[in-house]
Amino acid sequence: MLKRILITCANAGLGKECAKQMAMQSGIEKIYLGCRNPQKAIAAQQELQQITGKDIFETLLIDVSDQGSVRAAVQSLQEPIDGLVMNAGGTGGTQFHEKTADGVTQIFAVNLLGHSTLTYELLAAKKLTQVALYAGSEAARGVEPMGMKRPALKTSSVDEFTSIANGVFFGKTKDATVPYGPIKYMAALWMSSLARQHPEIRFVTMSPGGTTGTEGFNTLSPIKQYFMKGMMQIMLLLGKVHKVEVGAKRFVDGLVNDSFKSGVFYASRSGLTGPVMEQSQLFADLSNETFQDNAREAIEGFIN
Repeated sequence: MLKRILITCANAGLGKECAKQMAMQSGIEKIYLGCRNPQKAIAAQQELQQITGKDIFETLLIDVSDQGSVRAAVQSLQEPIDGLVMNAGGTGGTQFHEKTADGVTQIFAVNLLGHSTLTYELLAAKKLTQVALYAGSEAARGVEPMGMKRPALKTSSVDEFTSIANGVFFGKTKDATVPYGPIKYMAALWMSSLARQHPEIRFVTMSPGGTTGTEGFNTLSPIKQYFMKGMMQIMLLLGKVHKVEVGAKRFVDGLVNDSFKSGVFYASRSGLTGPVMEQSQLFADLSNETFQDNAREAIEGFIN
């Protein structure tokens, strides 16, 4: 039974909705709201307490784009957590392609490197006991009708995955959606590799699907935000995406239902909504253990 949960980027959208739904699960004693902005964290905590009627929420300051912040957050935890939801992500801001002090792009740092550091620090400190869930994306295996292309890697070597992390793989693109899919693909591979290394923990990659009401587009330019959010509303009316409550429920199911197997990436069977399935059945490279380990090794090369 899960008692203590940590959710990154829990002050809004999927993270906050996941916290709300998890609070209604039997046995939950504490939910850590991982946020980088203390004011937004406190506001979310107060709102969740009012909505659920439960005083089980605690804020945890953490910026997943900063490895130092991640380590400080883990050190501040007074007790182990049973479940981790790696929800923070997005398009990495207007300077998504710029490198951080760690040598990776901003979009890679916020989507993957910070969560990798968080997971390793929790494991090393024996502060993660049962399940880790990463917020994946159908973009990792491509959804051609939605304009998402399947990641086109030539060798899937450590060097090629390293080039995804530092941005070299993408050249001088100014479109944040170009690196997003390959980074999510790399994350799913990393999670599968970790599952084999740590059989005592269940590692699940779960896409929330195409979800309205999130902050995933908020770091895009105002024009792109307007276009993308407008398009999502149209797609919602057409039944091509779903509301935030549905996306968050996927996270909750992945956490509490151990029929979702360790090392597996789950996402929509087709498109961006509807029933989920094992994505390796649609994209066989996801089950390649050499590719999985190469992705993990490339990520670990940037952890300081």
